[in-house]
Amino acid sequence: MKRFAVIGLGNFGFYAAKSLFEDGHEVIAMDISKARVQAVAPHVSDALVLDATEMNALKPLGLEQMDASIIATGTRIGTSILICLHLHEIGCKRILAKAMDEDHEKILKRLGAAEIIHPERDMALRVSRSLSRPNVLDFVPLSDEFDLIQVSSPKDFIGKSLKGLNLRAKHNVHVIAIKELVPENTVIVPSPDFIIKDSDILIMLGKTEDIRKIKALK
Repeated sequence: MKRFAVIGLGNFGFYAAKSLFEDGHEVIAMDISKARVQAVAPHVSDALVLDATEMNALKPLGLEQMDASIIATGTRIGTSILICLHLHEIGCKRILAKAMDEDHEKILKRLGAAEIIHPERDMALRVSRSLSRPNVLDFVPLSDEFDLIQVSSPKDFIGKSLKGLNLRAKHNVHVIAIKELVPENTVIVPSPDFIIKDSDILIMLGKTEDIRKIKALK
């Protein structure tokens, strides 16, 4: 289980916090709006009403111990810039921030944001690419009960063959492809004799609860 903080609970922040919590992680969500905090409270570990532009309000939360903090504040660019500065000074491990435009992105990066999110632009690109470059996955009707994910090779898998691991029988998951990083190559429907390396990325399909167990392996 990982720990995350989500600052700003508009549509993007609300669903980001809810999704992370549903994936089994600890999530602290915060916003200056009491109504937004009350709305998200049933879907997160802890929900706080506070002004994240105040350094003294952030310091006691232990955000430097979180795996990542997401800045999902609204259209006031100055607000997210100040929050990003505070998180960087606190020593947060990983800062992700929503940006309004390219200039905003440049400032956030200089203040320590490791990843920048453009929700509308990113979704538009995803939709347009699915229309212009459709692939098989676009037509697989996955329900909320199933996940298709990429995971780094767990230590217990390294040096073993897919046949030896017998993931389908033991974990009820299917390895449908493997991304080899050294050298770069993608193996579609790997053979049972494929030997897992520490640099391999496994693309798996299975029920959400079974995928969570795989992700928990070290």
